[in-house]
This record gives sequence, C-alpha cells and structure tokens, in this order.
Amino acid sequence: MSRAVDGTKRKDHRKKILGHAKGFWGRRHSNFRVAKDAVAKALSYSYRDRRDRKGTFRRLWIARINAACRAEGLSYSRFIEGLAKAQIAVDRKMLADMAIRDLAGFKAVVGKAKAALQA
Repeated sequence: MSRAVDGTKRKDHRKKILGHAKGFWGRRHSNFRVAKDAVAKALSYSYRDRRDRKGTFRRLWIARINAACRAEGLSYSRFIEGLAKAQIAVDRKMLADMAIRDLAGFKAVVGKAKAALQA
C-alpha cells in the first residue's frame, strides 16, 4: 500500500499540531517534526500541572491560615487540632478566605478552637 504524502487527513493532522504550537519559540511553532515533540511535552506538562495546582493552592491556604492564627497567638497545627476537638468541619479554602475577608468570624472560630484545646 502506498504512503499518503499530501492527503487531507495528513494535512489536517499537521495543521492541528502546528495550531497547538502557536506561540512557541523558534522552529517549535513552524516545523512539524519539532512542533509535534514540543506539543506532546506541553500537553504532558499541562496534565501534570492541573493536578499539582490543587497542592499549590492547599499550601497557599495553609500559609494564610497560619499567619492569621499566629496573630491570635496560636500555631497552625494547634488550631487544626482545636478545630477537630471542637468538631468544627470547615475546609482550609474557606478558613483562608475567612482569614482575609471576615476577620471577626475567623477570630470567633479561633476562640472556639482555643476553648476546645483548654477543655
């Protein structure tokens, strides 16, 4: 069977790959041979980084909660322990948001956590 050199399927495939490579540097955006490797690598990075993003945000939330807790004279780990003892189930995303936007509410939660640690 002969090899398709200029068929529409082949052109469409190359056009799609070069479209994905738009904005890449050097030959990576214009040369199909180089672009297909660059696009494959970029897609694998984007797949990996969509999962890494969750951990990155969690670290950010923990840092914000820790800073707000220390202003109240409590470490992050003791705060989380106090929440568990007080049976307060609020996720870290909401706690970080409260620490920034609703300081009075966050102070109330810290107070409950401190009370649970004392008891």
